[in-house]
Amino acid sequence: MDVLEVLQTASTPFFSHPIGTPASPEPTEVGSKLIASCCSYVLTVAASSLFVNTLHFFLTAKARKASGLAYPIPYASQEQAEKDPKAYAFNCAQRAHANYTENLTPFLGALLISGLRFPTATAALGATWVFGRFWYALGYTSSGPQGRLKGFTLSILSDLSLKVMAVIACVKLLPSA
Repeated sequence: MDVLEVLQTASTPFFSHPIGTPASPEPTEVGSKLIASCCSYVLTVAASSLFVNTLHFFLTAKARKASGLAYPIPYASQEQAEKDPKAYAFNCAQRAHANYTENLTPFLGALLISGLRFPTATAALGATWVFGRFWYALGYTSSGPQGRLKGFTLSILSDLSLKVMAVIACVKLLPSA
């Protein structure tokens, strides 16, 4: 069941009353049905994606300590990285973390929008993205740029699928002409 079906089965139209006026005697019933029927798995995936950031925090902190690069230095210079494998490993950890933060917001947007219409497929693809990002982080920090490729492939395929589904979900939400 998608969000629209839940809203259509509510006792009164969900958006038919002015702001501040309850839409039904039990507005939480509609909200509970909405979350329980379609959003709980999608929201669980969204919440789990935040733990990828925690993984990056630990991987980067470990690499920073091993490299001896103190705060606020964001990256080792190319010269340092070429001479010191630990500085190079720190750069890989930093870049993996930066790539994650660059991709998190678009992922969450696509996840939440596509989840309105396709909750089960969205949750599965979102979980695949999260797994791919864990794999990406571990691969990049342990084996350098080549180590990220399998995790990247998995996450980019699921990400693109979610974005297409988000567009389809939005089109289906448009009022018919």
